[in-house]
Amino acid sequence: MTEPTYELVAAQDGNAAAFDRFVRLTIDDVTRYCHYLGDRDHVDDLVQDTYLGALRSLHTYRGDSDALRWLLTIARRSCADSIRHLERTRRTELTRRPRRDDAANVDLELLLDELPEEQRQAFVLTQLMGYRYEETAAIAGCPVGTIRSRVARARTQLAGLATIDTTRAAG
Repeated sequence: MTEPTYELVAAQDGNAAAFDRFVRLTIDDVTRYCHYLGDRDHVDDLVQDTYLGALRSLHTYRGDSDALRWLLTIARRSCADSIRHLERTRRTELTRRPRRDDAANVDLELLLDELPEEQRQAFVLTQLMGYRYEETAAIAGCPVGTIRSRVARARTQLAGLATIDTTRAAG
């Protein structure tokens, strides 16, 4: 049993200090995950929403999987809800986020923004956060093969986007 899992189980038994320890043990991973998957201008809000969701769902944790994976599943939902809300707002306001065309300043975050949500999630978890494909599949709630194909498609699309940005900057 991992330390975060141990603390979460203790929190289920009413130990408030255990939940505080659980937060301290997991907050770095949750923050990084929300940074790459959610709206980067509201990462703190996404992290807070994740932990509020965890508190509300604490009674549903069965202890049959790692607590951090359980928490990242909640974070995924918070990020997805935030992105949907942001997209609705952007459509309503008819605004676009400016893009950089300078190849020397191509930013991974801007490239990641171009990926579909499922590909971005799989890529971030496996390539940036170091999760195994099996762990990522458990977080995403889909088969391992699906994660592998999403990562492969994300790599292909990112390579194409980087090439396009380089071509624009040279032209």
